[in-house]
Amino acid sequence: MQKVIFLLLRRMRLPLIVLIATYAISIVGLTLIPGMDDHGNPWRMDFFHAIYFVSFLGSTIGFGEIPYPFTDAQRLWTTLIIYAAVVSWLYAIGSILALIQDQGFRRVLARSSFTRRVRRLQEPFHIICGYGDAGSWLVRELNERNMQCVVIDIDQNKILDLDVEDLAYSVAGLNADASEAESLLTAGLKLPNCIGVIGLTGSDASNLTIAITSKLLAPDLPVFCQSDSADTAANMISFGTDHVIDPFETFATRFAMMLHSPSMYLVYEWMTGVHNAPLSDFKNPPHGNWIMCGYGRFGKAVREHITVEGVDTRIIETHIEMTAAPEGAIEGRGTEADTLVQAGIEQVNGIIAGTDDDTNNLSILITANNLNPDLFTVIRQNHRSNDAIFQAAQPDLVMQPGTITAQNILNLILAPLLDDFLQLARDRDDAWANVLVSRVAGVVEDIAPETWATNISAQEAPAITDCLSRGEAVQLSHICSDPRDRELALPCVPLLVKRENGSVLLPEMDEPLGAGDRILFCGREEARYQLQHNMRDHQALYYSRTGDDRPSGALWRYLTSHVEQKASQ
Repeated sequence: MQKVIFLLLRRMRLPLIVLIATYAISIVGLTLIPGMDDHGNPWRMDFFHAIYFVSFLGSTIGFGEIPYPFTDAQRLWTTLIIYAAVVSWLYAIGSILALIQDQGFRRVLARSSFTRRVRRLQEPFHIICGYGDAGSWLVRELNERNMQCVVIDIDQNKILDLDVEDLAYSVAGLNADASEAESLLTAGLKLPNCIGVIGLTGSDASNLTIAITSKLLAPDLPVFCQSDSADTAANMISFGTDHVIDPFETFATRFAMMLHSPSMYLVYEWMTGVHNAPLSDFKNPPHGNWIMCGYGRFGKAVREHITVEGVDTRIIETHIEMTAAPEGAIEGRGTEADTLVQAGIEQVNGIIAGTDDDTNNLSILITANNLNPDLFTVIRQNHRSNDAIFQAAQPDLVMQPGTITAQNILNLILAPLLDDFLQLARDRDDAWANVLVSRVAGVVEDIAPETWATNISAQEAPAITDCLSRGEAVQLSHICSDPRDRELALPCVPLLVKRENGSVLLPEMDEPLGAGDRILFCGREEARYQLQHNMRDHQALYYSRTGDDRPSGALWRYLTSHVEQKASQ
């Protein structure tokens, strides 16, 4: 606000001087020019009447001559005052309009407004640096879960898009370079309710600077950053960045999982799905020979992982020497039928269109389908704005870097245990994965499950910790039952119980709980709140454990005991 006032006074200095000088000279002139009262005696206007007269005259209201009719000299001076005041006000108003339209002043005003909005936030919030594909997806998902965030982006058009976005509640946005320390501090980096910084600018250099700045200014805050380069990722980790997400490596790992165990991939997709999105369908890609168009960072990552699963890839690349494509690679874009035929499109089992150009990827897909309709098709979508045409192309699998990055970050925020669960689950066989799929499908119906984690602590589970302190046993089934009817199970599946001395994967309902346990659940959204009620409400937990719905209020306890005494007599 100080910058706004300073800039306003600096830009309006000359117009204010002109106005003040015009009013001062006008007032002094009226007090010096002699007038005449109603008896014909000489009279001079005092400062009070002069100020009053010039004030309403300068605003062109014109109440008349006060307190007595003017002499010719006074009327001449008044005429000069009228023109001088009008010109001065036109000059001042024009300067104000020019100042309002000045981009520098508007930036300062917007920054001041942004700062006030951030300072007024009472809930915990994340700072999201970058409002591109990943940033916009993450903001919407956090918004739907009633989690606060603020956004910084160097592109003013993206901040304008944020302002008009159809969100449940408005999100504060700042048009600034997020890699500058001042921008992060303005966004509330050092506020006590700031709980994390997320770097999604689309530039590895900017994300690295954001990570370094955040760790130096606020070492305890978790930092999430996207990186498409192994060198930059290593640099981020060396500075203590908590989570570095490489969307190409992530997709390559998922795709290899789909080839190795389609059921486990389905579990992964369900656990990391979009809020309230339809459940993903089962997909079983064929092994054998594949064609890969594009051998950049994405192509290298995918080829490395699927080769382990016994998939042989034939590379089509425009810049063979620049990308260090393997021997036997075919030079071309893959959009031409001749190039695909040369790669053996009629005999292969699948194709991966993985260039950094969406139009070329769609062209590759359409041409390949015309030559071999039985192909399993994987396509890279670089921009979410092309969702409509990619859906119309109907590929079997779409790789969207922004969505993958945002999904990973959201899961790390909402359920940090999910990564531990998925790492343990990868070592299980298809039979185990099929059991898990059937359990989850039985509780979530036709939409992707919510995933959440909870701790057995005095803060999150006071009812449980009180029972444990008294030596009373609490089982997993006690918190997973309906608080209104304990015979009914909540629509949720416990996935993991993590303890200091080990973890229990897919625990049974008779699993005893202990202080410090961390539990990962998936299921319907309403089950989460009912489960939290069981953990916090002593009466609800007592009913779930014993089946005795005892009264909770003092009056009801008194009345119940009185009735029981009468019955016993």
